[in-house]
Amino acid sequence: MPRTITVGLDGSPESRAAAEWAAEEAESRGLPVRLVHVWQPVPEPIAQAPLLGAETHQHWTERIPRESAEELRLAHPGIEVTTEQLNGVPAEALVRAAQDAELLVLGSRGLSGVGGFLVGSVGLAVVASTERPVVLVRPGGQTAGGHAATTGRRPVVLGLDTSNPDAALIEFAFEAAAARGVPLCVLHGWNEPYYYPYGMAPDPQVTEMVAQSAAAALDEALKPWQQKHPGVEVVTQSRSGSPSVVLIDASHEASLVVVGRRIRRSSIGAHIGPVTHAVLHHSTAPVAVIAHH
Repeated sequence: MPRTITVGLDGSPESRAAAEWAAEEAESRGLPVRLVHVWQPVPEPIAQAPLLGAETHQHWTERIPRESAEELRLAHPGIEVTTEQLNGVPAEALVRAAQDAELLVLGSRGLSGVGGFLVGSVGLAVVASTERPVVLVRPGGQTAGGHAATTGRRPVVLGLDTSNPDAALIEFAFEAAAARGVPLCVLHGWNEPYYYPYGMAPDPQVTEMVAQSAAAALDEALKPWQQKHPGVEVVTQSRSGSPSVVLIDASHEASLVVVGRRIRRSSIGAHIGPVTHAVLHHSTAPVAVIAHH
């Protein structure tokens, strides 16, 4: 049984944008779409209210995935769309739903007046907990569609830590670029040489050596995947500065930004990481988070 592109749906414009993005992704991958709606049982005092009882609430929540599925089938007749109603805490239910998915797609509100996301507690909890790829999409702008037909030649942007170049992260980015027929732009941000924080005069030779070393490490990390995906045009950029700032700047011209999340287990729970956390909130393109060891 093939994996699905699973969408967490709540009827909001954000989740509908996520469903549309997922449908386009499903077309490019030849996979079905599964719309998942999590229904939380109505508390007893509300259930007894005459206008918003439990049956009424359930009726409206059942309409959300049904109507969204009908819309997707009309707009994308070539893909299979199924719906599923789950009960429980939304973040926990979505993490369980993601286990059998090729990827999980969630909607996120756009920041008013500022490019970027407003990632809610459910989205952050899901990203931090699931080991399946998660894509966050916000309505409007370049995120309304994620593929060549709607984004021209906007590249897929991959943020890569050359000290830990994870295979799953790189493979996901190459496959995403290949499916869209767009270039893959691989970015690596590196810190300024040691003398900068102390106010010392910069040494151009030292800076150049650091830059060359970082660029060489980036090229070396990508060699196996460039051989595996010869049809993907790859552009590498090794820049000085904060990795999160480098990626957020690049997101303005991207169709998709791909970042990693190191799987860590600790007493205080799962961890997203500062770079991925910043990109999740401030990218203007959809963001794919790939969990890795």
